[in-house]
Parts: sequence; structure tokens; C-alpha cells
Amino acid sequence: MTGYHLAQYNIAWIKAPLDSEQMADFTGNISAINQLAEEAPGFIWRHQTEEGDSTAIRVRDDDRIIINFSVWMDAESLFQFAFYSGHADTYRRRNEWFDHEDNPYAVLWWVPGGHEPTVDEAEAKLAELKAHGPGPGAFTFKQRFPAPGG
Repeated sequence: MTGYHLAQYNIAWIKAPLDSEQMADFTGNISAINQLAEEAPGFIWRHQTEEGDSTAIRVRDDDRIIINFSVWMDAESLFQFAFYSGHADTYRRRNEWFDHEDNPYAVLWWVPGGHEPTVDEAEAKLAELKAHGPGPGAFTFKQRFPAPGG
């Protein structure tokens, strides 16, 4: 182990209020998807309120934005969960529920083992990726960088 873990952060603009019929399939599956993530090999941590709600976090003073924010052992663990587990079915339907008004809307970066990154840190990493493109401090699945010292 390198002593570093992979943080991931992504944002999306909901197309309708979370309690609307349009969002019902999404909100009805949040708990199951969160449990699937927490049981996935390589999962370490996910950002949530004290009540366990990840959709209640707001950024940029915009009630339409929801975030997804977690830490994994490595990129391969996250990749397997995101695209080859039961999460993939929900992921394929994302355009029914979300818009992506910013590009990029997702970022990866390395954090020291045991560090729980903050939303402010995640927003800064997304801004870094947007301003400078992929690099060792902020990158994407398509253009990954190794952990420091790795």
C-alpha cells in the first residue's frame, strides 16, 4: 500500500426536486446504492450528514446541485464499483435525473491514508481540474496519475 487513497467527487444538477415523481427511481435507490458502495471491495468512506444523507449537502448556494463524494483504496476499486457493479444500472440512467452544467463535473485525487477530505477541498480540486486539466493533483478516470511516491 502506498499510504494514499483515492478521493472522488462529482456534482450534478437535479432536473426536478428530489421529492418529485421524476426523481422517485433515483431517490428510491439511494440507500441500496450507498450500501452497495459501502460493501464494495476497496471502499473506505463516503461523505454524508450525521443522519446518513448524502443528498442534503449543498454547494455553491445552488439547491439544484447534489454531490457524490467518497474515498477508495485505489482507482481500480472505484472503477469496478462505478461501472461493473449494480451501480452501473443507475449510472446508465443518470441523464433521466441530472444535468451537468459544468465541465468537468467529476475529479479524482490522492489523499493520505486516513484523511477525510472536505467539500471545500473537493470543490478546489474540481476547480483545479477545470483550470489546468488533468495533473497529479486533480485528474480523471481517462487520464489517471499514480499516488505520490507510487
